[in-house]
Amino acid sequence: MTRHLYDVPDWGVGAVWALGGTIVQHELASEELRHTAGSAPPDASVEFPAAQSASAALPVPAGPVRLDGSRSHPRHGGATVPARTLPAEPSQDCAEIVTDLCRRIVAHLSGAPTTYHGIPIDLGWATPLQRELAAAARAIPWGEVVSYGELAALAGRPGAARAAGSFCADNTFSLIVPCHRVVAANGIGGYGPAGVGLKRRLLALEGVEL
Repeated sequence: MTRHLYDVPDWGVGAVWALGGTIVQHELASEELRHTAGSAPPDASVEFPAAQSASAALPVPAGPVRLDGSRSHPRHGGATVPARTLPAEPSQDCAEIVTDLCRRIVAHLSGAPTTYHGIPIDLGWATPLQRELAAAARAIPWGEVVSYGELAALAGRPGAARAAGSFCADNTFSLIVPCHRVVAANGIGGYGPAGVGLKRRLLALEGVEL
């Protein structure tokens, strides 16, 4: 598994974790990650994609990916080390899919309407309901929002609003599974450990003010 960093002006550095052509996790760009990305011990490899923002490529030294089963809380839609059951065979070339994804993310955070159709993500850990929630969330268009109850209904489980909220709070595929577009019935709702401020900023990019 490899980690790929991307750099977005006014946002910071983000990380995409991939195995072959499958995205395992996405940690949304932040200045916090810019400062910590190069601090990992040098006993395993990290690869970086060709995709860059308009700025120069970020020079970050290689660091390890430790698959010891540990998992930190997501800070900006991702965890520092993924701990998941990974697919045995990649579905696409890693460099191609990650480069494409990073370009889309940079465009998204620059305010350009963006979709993530065709980006394969690892849901081997998910329950059937969680898979349906992920599919329903991925279908929410740019600039639109649904409530947690509506997301549950779209997933075929009306009445499972609480499960939808828990799924969104634990989402580690930020932007790819756009849980920032899922809100409370009477307000913006939460956004996991990343916080409501980040959710509001992501929605504002799409012209949604809450």
